[in-house]
Amino acid sequence: MKANDAKRLKELEKENTQLKLIVANQALVIDMLKCVAEGN
Repeated sequence: MKANDAKRLKELEKENTQLKLIVANQALVIDMLKCVAEGN
């Protein structure tokens, strides 16, 4: 693996982690809105 490949991999891993956090936050928002809509 070349140095620029390793750098790109690290960047993609960082982006992947950020996207996973966004998805997790969105899932929490959806659950919260479902509870509000149900009146809980």
